[in-house]
Amino acid sequence: MQDTYILTLSCPDRKGIVHAISGFLLERGGNIEEAAQFNDSDTGLFFMRVQFRCEQIGADELRAQLQTLTAPFDMKWQLHARTQPMRCVIMVSREGHCLNDLLFRWKSGLLSVDIRAIISNHRDFYQLAASYNVPFHHVPMSKSDKAQTEARQMEIVESEGAELVVLARYMQILSDDMCRKLSGRAINIHHSFLPSFKGAKPYYQAHDRGVKLIGATAHYVTAELDEGPIIEQDVARVDHTHTVEDLTAAGRDTESQVLARAVKWHSEHRVLLNGHKTVVFK
Repeated sequence: MQDTYILTLSCPDRKGIVHAISGFLLERGGNIEEAAQFNDSDTGLFFMRVQFRCEQIGADELRAQLQTLTAPFDMKWQLHARTQPMRCVIMVSREGHCLNDLLFRWKSGLLSVDIRAIISNHRDFYQLAASYNVPFHHVPMSKSDKAQTEARQMEIVESEGAELVVLARYMQILSDDMCRKLSGRAINIHHSFLPSFKGAKPYYQAHDRGVKLIGATAHYVTAELDEGPIIEQDVARVDHTHTVEDLTAAGRDTESQVLARAVKWHSEHRVLLNGHKTVVFK
């Protein structure tokens, strides 16, 4: 496994891309274990994810040689070591079901992440963090010092070398500046089936509309509230007898599962950005 890599790429579609990649790997003794590709006819872009073994040359040399291969195709690409878990920081407020689920899956070996820290604007989950031996940072939030608070949060994220920040029901709106700093590496779970019921209290909005399905959406964080590229969604069936509290309780399991799948796919480099959408190689 130490010689296993994941290559992800996107570029304008043209003939010969798959042949070029597979030929490049064959010439270097590479063995493709998994491959997926997608041609977006609307944008003319090509996306690909390849997992392969290569024992003849190391990662640095592979990257150098890939640069020569990919330049003529105008490719955006990344090469990752398969065995390297993704460093992750979780942010949470006072709803702990998603946090608890992620911690359990991580310790059970179900997620390819390394949870380095938990950041919260409340103290509620410091004991839960301690039970998993994860550093807990209480960073209170107030409107008067939001910039200072976010600076402290980013200091923790950067000091841990976090490649992924998960907003596991972190109920604060990030500033445009912080969204830009975390672009492409922050996932939020919204307790609604977006684009319906954006913003605050979506279960109240759903109950008021008498919905028959409630849902959850995991998406990348952008400056536009609840507008980021969607990674995963799911729903649960409800009916007219359900109160707001019933909807909230039913939604918790859906939220946890949707967020866990999004984190898993992102950490396995299965999610590629495609403008305001995503390509997900499951």
